[in-house]
Amino acid sequence: MPKLRLKETLAKLKKTRIKVNRPKQKQATIPAAPSRPIPRGYKVIEKYPLFEPFAHVVIAQNPKTGEYKYILDELQLDSLEKTIYKRVLDILLAEIEAPKGEVDDPRGFFTREAKKIVDKYRISLGWLPDVSWYKILYHAERDLVGSGKIDALMRDPNIEDISCDGVKKPIYIWHRNYESIETNIEMESDEELDNIVVKLVHMARKHVSSAFPIVDASLPGKHRLAVCYRREVTPFGTAFTIRKFREDPYSIIDLINIGTFSEEMAAYFWMCLENRASIMILGGTAAGKTTALNALACLIKPGSKIITIEETAELNLPHDNWVSLIARQSYGLGNTIGEVPLFDLVKTSMRHRPDVLIVGEVRGQEAYVLFQALATGHGGMCTMHAENMDSAIKRLTQKPMDISPAYLPLMNVMLSIQRVHLIKRGERKAYRRVIAVSEIADYEDYKSIFKWHPTKDEYVETIDKSVMLASISDLTGVSKKELLEEIGRRKEVLHWMRERNIRSYKDVAAIIAEYYAKPSQIYERVVAGEEVMAIALAQHP
Repeated sequence: MPKLRLKETLAKLKKTRIKVNRPKQKQATIPAAPSRPIPRGYKVIEKYPLFEPFAHVVIAQNPKTGEYKYILDELQLDSLEKTIYKRVLDILLAEIEAPKGEVDDPRGFFTREAKKIVDKYRISLGWLPDVSWYKILYHAERDLVGSGKIDALMRDPNIEDISCDGVKKPIYIWHRNYESIETNIEMESDEELDNIVVKLVHMARKHVSSAFPIVDASLPGKHRLAVCYRREVTPFGTAFTIRKFREDPYSIIDLINIGTFSEEMAAYFWMCLENRASIMILGGTAAGKTTALNALACLIKPGSKIITIEETAELNLPHDNWVSLIARQSYGLGNTIGEVPLFDLVKTSMRHRPDVLIVGEVRGQEAYVLFQALATGHGGMCTMHAENMDSAIKRLTQKPMDISPAYLPLMNVMLSIQRVHLIKRGERKAYRRVIAVSEIADYEDYKSIFKWHPTKDEYVETIDKSVMLASISDLTGVSKKELLEEIGRRKEVLHWMRERNIRSYKDVAAIIAEYYAKPSQIYERVVAGEEVMAIALAQHP
């Protein structure tokens, strides 16, 4: 990997928004920190910047084994810069004042205030060239308001998970294109690892200690943090995993584009959700259950009162009439004070008269309360860890959920989503696919509506056998034939959005809301190829 030269770095820094007053005397030339070495025998596959010009990434592969490595290259501080950097940190911690009220951009606030303070003490701290001061400010922001050593990983939009298994063990990431990869980052000591974890937990407004070594929390940006602290529960020292949350969540159009759903499948769910059908999403760890749940929730009719119940906040809906409830862990000696479990939240939610109740994941007694809510006519959605429908039914009917088989038809539709490996363009990669969509007509009477064909990577549908559509027909007085025609029209609307690259979940929700209000008019414009985006966004900004 080529070195970041000083001239190139300065040229890039000149284009940034930060302006630093240069000393009048002639600056000495100091070389930028050398790039991280690529392991012997590895070949560079991809390079991309994370934060110009301070952090870059190289993806390298061993041609013999096929193993990938994620190499993070950050501009490092030399010995003189490190000495001044320690003094700068002491000054910033002493002089920087907390903002009054909430700040939308904490990093921007810190950068502006730190720049003022550094300029104030710059002469007394000793002369350094401009590039050194930029590096010092970058490291100060990274360590004080960022995530420290893993801050650059948090900036990478291609990373889904960050996992640290202990001291002097390489950090692993889950990359969207290369799956699980070893990085060149590791924590050198227990103190360094513990300090980063304590900081992350405090950022999530939680507490961690030897007395309470297990923490599950949400970081700013809704990233999910799981921590096992020190050697209380793991022999290798502190371990943590961060499940990153996309700033721009996947919409139903995104999931159609990547093949997780088909257009007709999405249109079918659109019809079901309009009529308060209950849907359960099944899948293993990291199969894409929450992503699918969030995308499907955008199809709910605008104005419906939605209550979401989660252990950690992950869902992000565009609806205005939305209440988010988050479970709370206990605190105090004996773990007996202040716990608010999912079970209590599901019971409480019923007093708020929700049109749709969404439970992030069911795994215990809250499933019983959810089915009771479905029995009273509420719409419901949830996820559950299960590889297929058969194992899901067994989990539901056994303790601790203990759902009576007679109640199972209250969950109208189950869809199973999995991470599969397909060979496309000569490369074998992981994809998320809805393996099957089934309706529950009765206990042990299940109707397959959609099924994924792995060889062709296509979906086979038997929607004409749907009992859900027959039920909607009985309730609405609309014939099943007309319902199928309406699904076809909604399929064309979804296809129209795909053709025009309308994929943001807010933009997609705006057009869906417009369709709910004026279905015939919007459909006519779609057929005619007219632009309805501006109209939809004007009414749903």
